[in-house]
Amino acid sequence: MGLLQQVFGDGARHRQVKDCVLEVFQDRILDAAAHGHVLRIQGGNTKQFLGDTSALTQVLDTREWSGIVSYEPSELVVTVKAGTPLAELESLLAEQGQCLAYEPPHFGATATVGGMVAAGLAGPARASVGGVRDHVLGVQLLNGLGEALTFGGQVMKNVAGYDVSRVMAGSMGTLGVITDVSLKVLPQAPAEATLVCHLPQDKALAVLQRWGAQPLPLSASCWVHDTTTQPAQDLLFVRLRGAVAAVESAVPRMCADVQAAGGEAQTMDAATAKADWSACRDQRLPFFTAPAPDLALWRMSLPPTAPVLPLRYAPLIEWHGGLRWLWAPLSAAAELRAVAAQAGGHATLFRAPLQAPSDMPPVFSPLPAVQQRIQRQLQKQFDPHGVFNTGRGG
Repeated sequence: MGLLQQVFGDGARHRQVKDCVLEVFQDRILDAAAHGHVLRIQGGNTKQFLGDTSALTQVLDTREWSGIVSYEPSELVVTVKAGTPLAELESLLAEQGQCLAYEPPHFGATATVGGMVAAGLAGPARASVGGVRDHVLGVQLLNGLGEALTFGGQVMKNVAGYDVSRVMAGSMGTLGVITDVSLKVLPQAPAEATLVCHLPQDKALAVLQRWGAQPLPLSASCWVHDTTTQPAQDLLFVRLRGAVAAVESAVPRMCADVQAAGGEAQTMDAATAKADWSACRDQRLPFFTAPAPDLALWRMSLPPTAPVLPLRYAPLIEWHGGLRWLWAPLSAAAELRAVAAQAGGHATLFRAPLQAPSDMPPVFSPLPAVQQRIQRQLQKQFDPHGVFNTGRGG
């Protein structure tokens, strides 16, 4: 009995694959295993920059496996084939007044549902609703032996033992080819408002921490030192979502808090705010344009209570202080990771410089030895022949 059966029990169920598209996928996997090739699983290729992409790989394109398998609006569950365009799924949900609450970034019009799950990236609402893995109910996949496996299902309480379906969120295509995924969806909020507050970074973090401890309908936040204006401004954007009464009562209360902190606050035009939050989600804000070709975009994941960091690089701060982006040279890798670790988090090389050298630092902060061993053992069970680009995820 293999480790999958020992640890996960009946959660890993083989099924016979009859569809010709999936049979092609299986053949590609078996051929790669037989000839020592490495496959890079790809949908719309909008997130090709993520992770360690240095390995020589062959592409397995999932976009032919596309379509909605089932959708039960009353049950808040949708099951989708992995090659389905993300925009198509979001459009379908919007027709029913529902959404993917974690606002997954697209990074391009061709983004797919499988790529969304494999990347595991969430947008501005992550701090209030959870990430991708928190909304994955079940997955079907092909492992490195070409076997079809099913984990989880289409309801919230159906998992005994380890919830492997959620392990696939953020796995970066290192464990298998996701073929189908069942997702929890949520109703769109009936009311929304965005405040723009003029506050320096330390005071912005302080008010966010106070608001986080109060029953406020906080949905998203973004602080940035805006250099597109003259003079430059320190701006905190805060989005509220929820019941109409909750949003309406929170706005004046939060404006008063900002004034008490020495700043100013006002509500934004709804259309402008919607466009700005979409730009924040997909990194189309001016901040995300590389200020110099030798700088890399770093992603620092920290506790929301972390203070202003002792760094000379100006950040853009999301998730109420828990996510900090900054542009810095590759030579600053050790400094950034030491500061992040001191604050209780870690730093990831999210986008390499336009002029990337051959001796790049590791994309991810090194895992502790025990976690590294567990990760390698898990990869070996799913992919014993090293068919998938197992180095991409760290």
